[in-house]
Amino acid sequence: MTPLHHIGDFFRDALLQIPLPAVRVLFVALQVALLIWILTLPREATRPPDGSGGWAANLKIWAALAISVQVLVYSVL
Repeated sequence: MTPLHHIGDFFRDALLQIPLPAVRVLFVALQVALLIWILTLPREATRPPDGSGGWAANLKIWAALAISVQVLVYSVL
């Protein structure tokens, strides 16, 4: 075995010590933090510069919807 095998085994064994519920909580918390960041973006950053397109052009709505669905899916699974 090469030294890389030993390094890989060390990292694999270390990562196997992390409980899966903790990983799930961290992953969902990261998604929620991203959702909060999206919702606090300024209006100028999420709309076209000319202001056309109505409510459907607001990227904040669609990004928040997509992240919310991901949070829901990963919370249930």
